[in-house]
Amino acid sequence: MRALAVVPARFASTRFPGKPLALVLGKPMIQWVVERASRIRGIEGVLVATDDERIVKVVLDFGGRAVLTSSACPSGTDRIWEAAREWDGDVLVNLQGDEPALEPRAVEALLELMASDPTLSMGTLAAPLDRPEDYQNPDVVKVVLGEGGRCLYFSRSPVPHLRDAPISGARLHRHVGVYAYRRTFLEAFTRWPEGVLEGMERLEQLRALEKGVVIRAVVVRWPGCGVDRPEDVARAEAALRVPPA
Repeated sequence: MRALAVVPARFASTRFPGKPLALVLGKPMIQWVVERASRIRGIEGVLVATDDERIVKVVLDFGGRAVLTSSACPSGTDRIWEAAREWDGDVLVNLQGDEPALEPRAVEALLELMASDPTLSMGTLAAPLDRPEDYQNPDVVKVVLGEGGRCLYFSRSPVPHLRDAPISGARLHRHVGVYAYRRTFLEAFTRWPEGVLEGMERLEQLRALEKGVVIRAVVVRWPGCGVDRPEDVARAEAALRVPPA
């Protein structure tokens, strides 16, 4: 199975403009992402897909690969497809540009899932959720898993609802925004119109569920240090001081 990792990176951000170039332990955040992603076994390379020439320049300066995409791309998924549609491999892996502490071994587990089931169009990652503040936080996306890691629903709301069980005893999962798509599926996915649930939750993966696509998740340990706001940088720096598994 041939796989390529792609990192969509926009300069514009409502909560943190210029986020991919923000310094984390003295290096641009996008550099941390690319360097950690380069340790993933089983990929042909790492490609940054961006709509900003400043990001392209920084990536090229540290020896990475970058493609300048249209500023009209409505989502990171569309940006990935525009950047890699000429690539003729099997699986495209979507890595988030604001996860400088990404775990290479976790992504390898996702690649193993895709290799083990050639019929699977889309896979993703989940991690245990055990902090009440994360369960209630709409910025932390929750995923409900069924048998075999099948994703039943994603939501910003606290799901499943804990009617009687305390959170300490529940098997809750947060979604990790890393995806693997069959190339042929991604081409179709980017042509589908936005789904109703997707529009309400602002979660692209719901477009696939609304179409009846099976998404499976691998449950992994993940540092959960996505950088959404400037104040998140310190937490990411603390995570980066811990060597990857």
